[in-house]
Amino acid sequence: MVAGAEPTREALAQPTTEALATFPGPVVDRELVLDRRQRLLRVLEGGRELRRFQVGVGMPGWETPVGRFSVIEMVVNPVWEHPAKGLTIPPGPTNPLGSRWIGFHRDCLGRKGFNGQEHLEVKGCVTAGFHGTPQRGSVGGAVSHGCVRLYDEDVRQLFDLVQMGTPVTVLP
Repeated sequence: MVAGAEPTREALAQPTTEALATFPGPVVDRELVLDRRQRLLRVLEGGRELRRFQVGVGMPGWETPVGRFSVIEMVVNPVWEHPAKGLTIPPGPTNPLGSRWIGFHRDCLGRKGFNGQEHLEVKGCVTAGFHGTPQRGSVGGAVSHGCVRLYDEDVRQLFDLVQMGTPVTVLP
């Protein structure tokens, strides 16, 4: 889930002045459905597809969690903190999260594993979510530590289509 491009709870707790959005009442019957195999995210309203986005998902050993969730965090211009090393990257063009963060799953069991380059141990809570990425070539692959990567222009559109509490279903 979290280990390379996903924010820690502490990083999200310190948003920039424009970070937190205000949300209107619930959007009736709007939901997100992510198909990990197809690497495709669909925005549905009343069962009808409004939009679809190509995405990158978690790599083997760091898979994007499967199940039914809901949007629990929304941040504009997030700060990224490496969960194992403590390195912080402010908002901007080199931020691994791009310009938007939409969290949908949190667990506090920590994670330990090999990411293909190094062994990582993440203690405490980790959050999986949708975010932009400056690594455009990673969209469409299984390359993250559990998060769902979108082109930054796509995550901006997605951010405007969802709100806190929007249901998220992740298929295997």
